[in-house]
Amino acid sequence: MNMKKAILTIPLSAALLFPAAHSASAHEGHMQGEAKKMSSSQEVSNKATDLRATLDQLFSEHAYLAVITMQKGIDDSKDFKQAAAALNDNTNDLSEAIASVYGKKAGKQFKDIWSSHIGYFVDYVQATAKKDEAGKKKAVKQLDQYRMKQADMLDQATDGRLKASELEEGLKMHVNELLKAFDSYTEKDFDTTYETVRKSIHHMFEVGKGVSWAITDQFPGKFDHKSVDTPAADLREDLNYLFSEHLALAVVAMQKGNDGSKDFDQAAAALNENTNDLSDAIASVYGKDAGKQFKDIWSSHIGYLVDYVKADASGDKEAKEKAVKNLDAYRMKQAKFLDQATDGRLKAADLEAGLKMHIDELIKTYTSYHNGDYDQLYPTVREAYGHMFMVGQDVAEAIVDQHPKMFKSKMPNEMPKTGMGGTAGPLGMSYEAFAGLIASLILAGGAMGAFFLIRRKTSN
Repeated sequence: MNMKKAILTIPLSAALLFPAAHSASAHEGHMQGEAKKMSSSQEVSNKATDLRATLDQLFSEHAYLAVITMQKGIDDSKDFKQAAAALNDNTNDLSEAIASVYGKKAGKQFKDIWSSHIGYFVDYVQATAKKDEAGKKKAVKQLDQYRMKQADMLDQATDGRLKASELEEGLKMHVNELLKAFDSYTEKDFDTTYETVRKSIHHMFEVGKGVSWAITDQFPGKFDHKSVDTPAADLREDLNYLFSEHLALAVVAMQKGNDGSKDFDQAAAALNENTNDLSDAIASVYGKDAGKQFKDIWSSHIGYLVDYVKADASGDKEAKEKAVKNLDAYRMKQAKFLDQATDGRLKAADLEAGLKMHIDELIKTYTSYHNGDYDQLYPTVREAYGHMFMVGQDVAEAIVDQHPKMFKSKMPNEMPKTGMGGTAGPLGMSYEAFAGLIASLILAGGAMGAFFLIRRKTSN
């Protein structure tokens, strides 16, 4: 996948752009071809949008790993320590990102404050396990105090671009979502658990947008005066959200399947809902027939992964080999679909290689979990999560290159509405912007003809 992440020459160092994108170099060159001249609103990748993508990755990964760690804690799982270590690694990456902008002292201050709220969540889990209501209330009170400190720090760091009062509200939402996901899990209300898990991950993409806006507004020259709030940037992050969430939920579902957990059905249902959202995104660009075809192909690889887990659990070597063979066949179908849909902007050969990496990473996470190799498990989970942001970027670049007029807009001059206390639409952009983008795509589709099967002909 083509990762055009620029190395910045200012206090914003490579540590900010690559703190968690562990294998970017492996994806270079996946989208070849001549770049067309585009306005900055049509740029999927530039210094500003790359910053937004990196912060989205780190903030959303935090929410995901926090959910996992809290579940592992209450279940007294053998991999709790490794899950918690991965969450701490994410904190280190976030702190390095802050330090690369505002200096080492600010990075340390951020780390101390940010780490505290993770500690309070652990206190809440431990109090829950002991049925210690006073301990739970104390943890909630400390989380409230954390919100104030974190909001004040970011308000001061951004010279008031991020308002403390709004930050407190956004952080309250984050804290409440994680507590709700955990409480519902302990109460075995698993439908609520996974509905809330999805919301908590998505919310952090809005946070990433808000923080990246503040930084680029504070240091405009360092980002070539580019904006993080454009239709092309929103498309990239919408896809990043859906692809990375797919990975996150697939890892959870495979672990739950391995363990025979009571919440397996709900975890699998959340993964299916993610597939529906991805398919709707494809349909909004290429038409309903294409959306259905994408859904059928994409769903198949989830089914084959489930087959692999079942075969492994039963010791059926032949069935495992069949699942792997089916996954190989899936790669070819998915690659061909996207190649033809994008008129060759995404090359089938490159896609096959990228999909192989995705599948291999998922199988590796499952195998390491099944074998109790937890030290290998969580670094692989983080690597696989980061890989999906490369996928999102490349698919977004293909779509924008294919439909450039749909992504032209005037540059905003104020903070976008985000999860920092504002409102956002179903996939990260404002409801108005999201509706406008879909409407424009539908209108354009009506003028250009109908999409039939896998040939790229847009439709309404």
